[in-house]
Amino acid sequence: MSEVFNASALAAKLPGTWSVVATNFPMWIDGTRQNPEFTYELVAGEGLTLDDTVSFTTRDGETHTILGTDQLQGDEFVWRGLGWKRILTSRWQVVGADEAFNTIVLRFSRSRLTPAGIDILTRKDRENPAVRSTVAHATDQYGLTAEDFATLTWLS
Repeated sequence: MSEVFNASALAAKLPGTWSVVATNFPMWIDGTRQNPEFTYELVAGEGLTLDDTVSFTTRDGETHTILGTDQLQGDEFVWRGLGWKRILTSRWQVVGADEAFNTIVLRFSRSRLTPAGIDILTRKDRENPAVRSTVAHATDQYGLTAEDFATLTWLS
C-alpha cells in the first residue's frame, strides 16, 4: 500500500465531506439521485473505522441518506450498512489523490447488488474547477487508466 494511503494517513485525511464530481457508478448517473456527497467521521477504537454518510437529493428535491461504517482491512475499506441495510456490504479503496488530498479517486469492487465502479471526489469546501483537466493529465497519480477515465460521467 502506498504510504499516502496507509491507515494513519487515511485517518488524518479522509474525514470531512466530499462531493462526487465524476463517476461511472450507475446509482449516480441514472438521473434519479443527484448531488451525491460522502461524509466520513473517525470512530474511536482498534484499527481505522469511519462512520460513513452518503447523501443525495432526488428529482423531487428530497434529501436521502445511506448510513454505514467503513473498516480498513488491508488496503481496502469494507463498508457495512446500518439498520436493515446491515446485511449489505461493499469494498472500496482510495487509489489516487492530489498532493493536498483535496481530490481523491475511489475504486469500488463489485458487490451482490452493485457493479464495480469509480468515483472522483473533491472536498465540499474547496473549489476545483479544473479537476477534470488535472485528472486527465495525471491519470497514473489518480490510480486510473485512460480506459477508466473514458468511462467517467462528469456530474458538475
